[in-house]
Amino acid sequence: MADTPKEGKMNRLLDFTQLVDMASESVGGRILFATDDFFAPAENLLKSDSPSFNEHEYTEFGKWMDGWETRRKRIPGHDWCVIKLGIQGVIQGFDVDISHFSGSHAPRMSIQAANVEDSKLPEIPPRGVRTGMAATVDECEAIAKLKSEDWVYLVPMTELKLGSPASSHNYFLVSSQHRWTLVRLNIFPDGGVARFRVYGTGQRDWIATDTTDPVDLVTIAFGGVCVGFSNAHFGHPNNMIGVGRPRSMADGWETARRLDRPPVLENDEKGLLLVPGCEWAVFRLAHPGVITQIEIDTKYFKGNAPDSCKVDGCILTMQEEEDMVKNKWGLQTHKWKVLLPMTKLSPNQSHLLDSLTPELQDVITHARITIFPDGGVGRLRLRGFPSSICLLRPREKPAMRFSVRPSFRANL
Repeated sequence: MADTPKEGKMNRLLDFTQLVDMASESVGGRILFATDDFFAPAENLLKSDSPSFNEHEYTEFGKWMDGWETRRKRIPGHDWCVIKLGIQGVIQGFDVDISHFSGSHAPRMSIQAANVEDSKLPEIPPRGVRTGMAATVDECEAIAKLKSEDWVYLVPMTELKLGSPASSHNYFLVSSQHRWTLVRLNIFPDGGVARFRVYGTGQRDWIATDTTDPVDLVTIAFGGVCVGFSNAHFGHPNNMIGVGRPRSMADGWETARRLDRPPVLENDEKGLLLVPGCEWAVFRLAHPGVITQIEIDTKYFKGNAPDSCKVDGCILTMQEEEDMVKNKWGLQTHKWKVLLPMTKLSPNQSHLLDSLTPELQDVITHARITIFPDGGVGRLRLRGFPSSICLLRPREKPAMRFSVRPSFRANL
């Protein structure tokens, strides 16, 4: 994720840097090929953390750099690399970060993309340790089968501009709505790039979804996204719907401590804290559906897990969602239906809970998790069955009928 917004700054989808980095090593992104890795390997491009700089650190090949840096080219051509996205889907923007590469950054770049099924990928030799190396003949012959020079250009050749030494981001907005699986980063003619972020939303082939087992309908890998939140002081809510298990507290959603907490805390008769406030996050599901199982994981949140939480769901059109975003989700709440009632949480533990599906006959498009009074959650999983409804349309269109296919209903 990019720098997390603080309290009061809503997650607007037009701000693509708040979407998932589809190429990050943390979601399974990897380098398939690079023409040259002499000073620093291309794998550094996909690191999830920010680039660092050590003025006095050198390797046997030259200055150590936290990025991808090729040798000064003395032969015809330019350098480039191919990245397999960890999350495959719609790309909405790029960040080509040349921080700390003052005097050695790549002066220009372009970006291409393709949608290639895994079964059609050529067998490319494993990369291994790359520093000090250029691509081998075998690697070049293997990658040539992809004909990546003919891929679609998402960003034409563009000059890269240095900002401050420690923060030189170059952002590029993308309007394509196609699904992409591979990206080619070209640099002209050579040089260094610290990080390469590919921001967008996942996209799954729902027609091929197995109807016998519930699927996580909110995961960021399939296209789920946070569309509003009350506070994200230490971690963005999108982290909760990330890939795999959380790796640390930094890989979850954590709010600031609420200042309206009572001086002395007390419990009610059910053991829940008596507090006036709460924090919340709203998600658009990757696909409308019926939620049957909820997982709330507080792994690593040992002294700062929420006391309790609840989960609600509703149906919103895209226009209604936009209206809610503009009003910071403060409009009428009668549409929300309870998926999970107020439930006590334990620190550092995965909670597997049944949804109140019998009380929610229709599918939902959005879900809201509310935590009391504050704290952190590592993962939120909303498992269920996708519906066969039509695409959501603006309110001015005729009323929509939401239904669940017989094959899905048989599993409920």
